[in-house]
Amino acid sequence: MDIMEHIKQIVESNLIILFMKGTPESPQCGFSSKVSRVLSLCGAEFAFVNVLAESEVRENLHRYADWPTFPQLYVNKSLVGGCDIIMEMHESGDLQKLLSRASK
Repeated sequence: MDIMEHIKQIVESNLIILFMKGTPESPQCGFSSKVSRVLSLCGAEFAFVNVLAESEVRENLHRYADWPTFPQLYVNKSLVGGCDIIMEMHESGDLQKLLSRASK
């Protein structure tokens, strides 16, 4: 399967998917740690892809949504953003609202 098709399949088969460095239990960068922690605090059930373990995904994900950094959060097949955006949304309450709508 083509890598872009593989990424599309991952995004489309998960309501909430976080492309991160490491895992939620063992994040490998501070930004990934913050985002996975905030998602957990919000009570979100989310899937994740460790981009450090999947080099083809890491090398090509920026082409999928034109977003150059990690982590990347997708909700309902749409890119929400990276760490700064997620933290701002969490502080404003918008993240909780988005995640609640996604799980319905």
